[in-house]
Amino acid sequence: MATEVKLPRLGQGMEAGTIVRWLKSKGDAVTKGEPLYELDTDKVTQEVEAEADGVLLEIVVPEGEVDVGTTVAVIGAEGEDVSELLAAASSGNGGAPNAAPTAPERPAEPEQSDQMSQAEAEPPAAETVPTERDDDSSEGVEGATPVRPAGEPVKASPLARRIARERGIELAAISGTGPDGRIVAEDVERAVATPAAAAPAAAPTPEPVPTEVEVVELTSVRKTIARRLTEAWEAPVFQLTVTADATQLLATREAMVERLREGETKPTVSDVLTRLVAAALMRHRPVNAHFVEGKIHRYPTANVGIAVATRNGLMVPVIRFAERRSVREIADVRADLVSRAREGKLQLTDLEEGTFTISNLGMYGIEQFVAVLNPPQVAILAVGSIEDRAHAVDGELVVRPTLTLTLTCDHRAIDGSDGADFLRTVKQLVEAPALAL
Repeated sequence: MATEVKLPRLGQGMEAGTIVRWLKSKGDAVTKGEPLYELDTDKVTQEVEAEADGVLLEIVVPEGEVDVGTTVAVIGAEGEDVSELLAAASSGNGGAPNAAPTAPERPAEPEQSDQMSQAEAEPPAAETVPTERDDDSSEGVEGATPVRPAGEPVKASPLARRIARERGIELAAISGTGPDGRIVAEDVERAVATPAAAAPAAAPTPEPVPTEVEVVELTSVRKTIARRLTEAWEAPVFQLTVTADATQLLATREAMVERLREGETKPTVSDVLTRLVAAALMRHRPVNAHFVEGKIHRYPTANVGIAVATRNGLMVPVIRFAERRSVREIADVRADLVSRAREGKLQLTDLEEGTFTISNLGMYGIEQFVAVLNPPQVAILAVGSIEDRAHAVDGELVVRPTLTLTLTCDHRAIDGSDGADFLRTVKQLVEAPALAL
């Protein structure tokens, strides 16, 4: 019996998603659990798996924005008659099957979208891109013709399309090195670095002075970021700051690095700090909490979010049960999450259930800053760089590596004394990591 493939609800509050491209074609055999299509939500772009075995009998919605619960395809036995099912799906979806949503007429001038978020809907994977241009391809030489005939569909990964759009590169002028000539992110990066990709083939002419203001459309990622951080500014917050002697923190990390075996992930100062903060959260439950609809939810485990800067905006993947993990285990999880965040391969589950967030700008040389809350969490820790500073010790002036930590708290859930106790514990653990490890 045929099975309708409906757009799933992949997260709380999700009402719609954008089908970027199908990974299977009509008539292909599919296996339950096998990636079926790529779906762009307001948080991530991820692959959606088939929920049944069989043959992909029909693709009802080839691409575009779709409401949750809408039938997007039908899986069944080969040769099975699904005309009645398709008719019902067409009626329920508000349109005929196999018809992609009609693209809106392109405005004469670019218009800015509503405010900000997390993974912009990509153009269709088989989009036709005009190739009548004088630019060289990313791998060509002066005077080279376009790498594909006019009208031929351009195959590119979602990440490649994003980079090309951000850098102003025409995909039609790039040679793809992926399967079946598909353009991947590395191809676009190579085009950016190759002068021929942006230089006109004709004889050099004086460059016109730019006169138009660049209007940048907000991606879904940036829209979500804007919405969430606007919510954060509505909370009554306060900040607390301490400085800590980082001598033992650095020594602990160096000792761990020296004991590494070949192939093991090298722990960073942030990894050690994540473990120490998790231990402190278990001693100060009021800080390890959410504020939701006028109620405080305090959690029994430390799911620590790590702020990661990506090409598409700030992402906060979560290290679950951080208080139960060793520093080496945290390093392994962190390395995997950061790598996938920067490659655009995070899943929704990687971003959910965080109870506390650490934002570290020390690698940029920032000594101290104030981080904005990550709702519904009630606190976030801003970590600055480790700097050599003068300290008075037993009446003598000595120079010690010093770390500045700033805690932002939601006063609806945390009192000043709660935040101060937590930050004092973090300072003690930074100065004596053995107390927690």
